Amino acid sequence: MIPEQVPRVAVIGGGAAGFFGAIACAEIANGQMDISIFEMGSNFLTKVKISGGGRCNVTNGLENTFDFSEHYPRGKRELIGPLSRWSQEDTVWWFRENGVELKTESDGRIFPVTDSSQTVIDCLTGVAKKKGIEAKNNCCVNRIDKSDEGSFRIWINDQDDPIEADYLLVATGGIRSAQSRNLLESMGHEFTSPVPSLFTFEIEDNRLTELSGLSVPSASVVIGHLGMKSVGPLLITHWGLSGPVILKLSALGARELEQLNYDFKIMVNWLGEEWKSKQLSQRIESERNLNGPRKIMKRSPIKEIPNRLWKRIVSKAEVTDDQTWSELTKQATLRIINSLIAEEFKVSGKSLNKSEFVTCGGVLLRDLDLRTMESRSVENLFFAGEVMDIDGLTGGFNFQSAWTTGRIAGEEIAQRCFSQT
Repeated sequence: MIPEQVPRVAVIGGGAAGFFGAIACAEIANGQMDISIFEMGSNFLTKVKISGGGRCNVTNGLENTFDFSEHYPRGKRELIGPLSRWSQEDTVWWFRENGVELKTESDGRIFPVTDSSQTVIDCLTGVAKKKGIEAKNNCCVNRIDKSDEGSFRIWINDQDDPIEADYLLVATGGIRSAQSRNLLESMGHEFTSPVPSLFTFEIEDNRLTELSGLSVPSASVVIGHLGMKSVGPLLITHWGLSGPVILKLSALGARELEQLNYDFKIMVNWLGEEWKSKQLSQRIESERNLNGPRKIMKRSPIKEIPNRLWKRIVSKAEVTDDQTWSELTKQATLRIINSLIAEEFKVSGKSLNKSEFVTCGGVLLRDLDLRTMESRSVENLFFAGEVMDIDGLTGGFNFQSAWTTGRIAGEEIAQRCFSQT
């Protein structure tokens, strides 16, 4: 039971950062603070629910703080300090202490062993309830200001009377909605405009039409005129190209690609950076000498290249279905090599990945004290998560930013409260 006249904490946003911040505050307060979470939607932790294909990519196994921070196109330098205070190791420890066993997959992504995001949701909501945190959904915050006494007044839905709080943690996620941006402006905070950060590339090209569903383990994709490159698994979809290599590139170039209206050219090396022109030429010559007139060219001689992709490439090189290796011309060889390591495509749009709808943009980091996550201009106002101008690459980095900034903000609120009593 919460005693009367205790400090009141309002958390705006029932996502990962909001819940983790509220829980961090409650763990220190030990029942001596009135903590409430207000969520605009009908459900809590919606991004947790659908992330990682419904498995929830909790964090990443990369342990070095400096290496970890390199995975944030926005916030790389600023996050080094916070990540040293609450790291991915701390996150793994906390979830395990609270009953969620985790596993690290070969690519470094960390998931619950249940492979179900509901495990993470049940943990966070369960701990919040146990700690006496009141979580309310369908609460649309229309207005926030500060009273003459210094408390925050929060107008929710159509209520005439505001809710009052001594401390306010804003963890509303991305600021795509005008309402979110209006709230930030009403509190005197500037922000960078929101644009999509993780998305796939729409490409209308008959070279990809029949290849939907194919993937290669390590491709290199370059946006030459922007000097941007990404290497990693690549997936061909019915609308274009996707996979970690594309998502990473879209995050690195989020603002530049938005300014281009998602109309630009890319160059794909289907073999990543492992194969060069000379090496491929030697491999093809080896196949010619080994198989000669006995074997036709319909099957891929390179294990990383699926047969369907190989068949399309050799067909575009004007190699017939019944042509043998000994009949391969020098000109066709050059065309095959060029298609394998330097195939150009025109991107004509973007498609948002439903499980990775992260935005680039948010509250300017220069206006926050990142040791505490407090506003430099409004006392007792804190921020956490994607509402800040921080976003990471796919692989658990965005959730780790939410856990880290939420934890630091929640701990600071509780410690400040008790230092003032």
